Amino acid sequence: MRFNKIMMALTMVLAIFASAALQAQDNKAQRPSPPKTAIRELDSLKINIAYSAPSVKGRTIWGALEPYGKVWRTGANEATTFEINKAVLVEGQKLAAGKYALFTIPGEKEWTVIFNKESNQWGAYSYKKEMDALRIVVKPGKTKLLVEQLAIDISEKGLVTVAWENVQIGFSVKEAK
Repeated sequence: MRFNKIMMALTMVLAIFASAALQAQDNKAQRPSPPKTAIRELDSLKINIAYSAPSVKGRTIWGALEPYGKVWRTGANEATTFEINKAVLVEGQKLAAGKYALFTIPGEKEWTVIFNKESNQWGAYSYKKEMDALRIVVKPGKTKLLVEQLAIDISEKGLVTVAWENVQIGFSVKEAK
């Protein structure tokens, strides 16, 4: 009888520790690459970009940690999402209202920006090109200073910028009329 009580108490203690460990895993803010959002309202157009922001941590990013010519989730953890409530023109090309995974293919001289219809993905591991809604090509530029943590911003004029380490890209988003 005493043995059963000890086992029951031990089981309860283990269950409490397991529960605490699961809650810690669910707390995305505690991740090394914390969640961030870039949100902008341009008249009645709403743009919401959700991403996880990795840090440089002394590493070489472009052409090393993130190889050129390979699809990148444009952040860390889950795929970055790009959500719009209305149809838009991205660099002059039409994109329907909806929620997309935002992928990029970095390159030394040009980047491909991809809006993929499958927004609920972990990383780019299950990326399928046939699910792309839109692809555009942009030129990368150099940042003035090192950008330690990935930063995505949307300006008041609808320019989306992605900057990390010493590289920055941008593309325009405007409501389709």
